[in-house]
Amino acid sequence: MRILLIVVYYAPSTTSAAQMMQDLAREYARRGHQVIVATPSDSVSRKFEISEEGGVTILRIKTGGLKHANRILRLWRERRLSNTIWRSARAFFQTNACDLIVFYSPTIFFGRLVRRLKSLWACPAYLIVRDIFPKWAVDTGLIREGMLYRYFKRKESEQYAVADIIGVEAHGDLPYFHRELGASAAKAEVLLNWLDERRAPERASRWRRRLGLEGKVVFFYGGNIGVAQDMDNIVRLAKMLRDHESAYFLLMGSGSEVSRLTTEIEGEGLRNITIHPSIPQNEYLQCLSEFDVGLVSLDRRLTSHNYSGKLLGYMACGKPVLASVAPGHDLIDLLQRNDAGFACVNGDDEQLSSAALLLASDSGNRERMGRNARRLAESVFSVGAIATQILAHFETRSREAQIAVRPLS
Repeated sequence: MRILLIVVYYAPSTTSAAQMMQDLAREYARRGHQVIVATPSDSVSRKFEISEEGGVTILRIKTGGLKHANRILRLWRERRLSNTIWRSARAFFQTNACDLIVFYSPTIFFGRLVRRLKSLWACPAYLIVRDIFPKWAVDTGLIREGMLYRYFKRKESEQYAVADIIGVEAHGDLPYFHRELGASAAKAEVLLNWLDERRAPERASRWRRRLGLEGKVVFFYGGNIGVAQDMDNIVRLAKMLRDHESAYFLLMGSGSEVSRLTTEIEGEGLRNITIHPSIPQNEYLQCLSEFDVGLVSLDRRLTSHNYSGKLLGYMACGKPVLASVAPGHDLIDLLQRNDAGFACVNGDDEQLSSAALLLASDSGNRERMGRNARRLAESVFSVGAIATQILAHFETRSREAQIAVRPLS
């Protein structure tokens, strides 16, 4: 079977979406499928460039940068993604038909591209939805329900309409999609986040020494540092634990809030928290493996239920999780039921600091919860299970495609 994956970020990007889609692409390649990944890029010099990586064909289409662009420029570039990708790679798509399209949101602007490809190839499409937009932007006050919101809703609906199956992140998100999809609600299902647990490295000591954190219990956060993450929550936690000599908070990533938070940390004179720039994905897990507790922080106004990629990385590396999330979030029950860490309601600083102190003070607690987290990653969030779940909807087409697999042009 030939499968096209479409995603905004792909390796060497360090985003969780990039890593998850790389894991999925390579899992399908290991199973003998022909896999193509189409992704925007600001690092290629021609309209598009093709490479072979880990048994996967990568089609990188030249676009402007997205992740670090200001909001207006990023919106302009994202809304043009479908047209840019189609215009630049149309000839490639016309000579390399696929049997299945799997596309990832965010962004909400792939609907037109997928509709064109489905028409060209007469194939189905599976949409993976994470960070429900524009819903989360309204929840956090980033935008209001005005003209821009209505435009975003149209684009969101276009993606839902073009998908044959929609995989949402958690059971708590299903009511939203049932309301949005109406008569088509049956095409929404829960598709958990995933990882290839085989990637988890052995513990080393280079990063801890490099950053001067020997003897510290390091609470590690890796990922986007933006509005939705409410990282003020972690800065307040560091302030509350500033007299607990062994506890240290390492935030690694980039995003719109880095500059402001750095200024706040310096203004408070906090010496137990650092914001470190992003590092390449091939170093990230090695870095994470050396530290002690994985941090998750989400704004309490976010009503979507998010099992972030960073969370799964923590689990794969056998780290207990300390999370601060919205009331009723699925993660609260998941961690408690599996004894894999603590999840507190965002804004309850006392509860969060108490849980942090328990983890900082008791290595036995950390080791037990870390082992449980690793088991949870292996049993529930395996890339193999996710790959099978997606293909199960298209088994008949898959068997027919395997009879005569077409070579890449």
